[in-house]
Amino acid sequence: MDTVIQSAASTIDPKVAVRAGTGDNHAFNQLYDQSSTVLFSLALRILGSREEAADVLQEVYIDVWKRAVRYDVGRGTPIAWLITLTRSRAIDRLRASRHQLRRQASPIDGTDPVAMPGQFESPADQALRTVISKILEDLPKVNRQAIELAYYEGLLPTEIATRLDQPLDAVITRLKLGMGKLHESLHSYWEQDLSA
Repeated sequence: MDTVIQSAASTIDPKVAVRAGTGDNHAFNQLYDQSSTVLFSLALRILGSREEAADVLQEVYIDVWKRAVRYDVGRGTPIAWLITLTRSRAIDRLRASRHQLRRQASPIDGTDPVAMPGQFESPADQALRTVISKILEDLPKVNRQAIELAYYEGLLPTEIATRLDQPLDAVITRLKLGMGKLHESLHSYWEQDLSA
């Protein structure tokens, strides 16, 4: 997909992205033709459903039609802007569907089975969840925070840096260190589990 993104990045003229939001049908069609494959693939990868991905793609292009005039040429390429819009929409949809699933799956007593993962997991899954929770608790707070924002909220390192008001390099380092520690600890756990 990287070569497709590079191709889209090199073929989309930033002026086309700006004109697409001003009601220029030709520019809008051109922007759609040059970016829809990449954006659909991204939405499909996040959501796992062609129907959901198509819905997200439609929302993105409606958003582009309304907001492209705010596209800032100095802040990046049109494809990067479109990918950010698509990713945000797809993650929002994913979160909304998870929330809906929680509401539908909640028993009459009002407890949330998703918030109580052990209720529906095998003993092995529960043990692994406990190990991961313990490893995360043992990480320095800044590393744990970065990993949780990346994993649970789907934020990119740049978004994490903005949210935490920290330099991007520091966030990337914390993610690498935290994930390395998590990987190392899980590897040790699996080795112990296999030898037992």
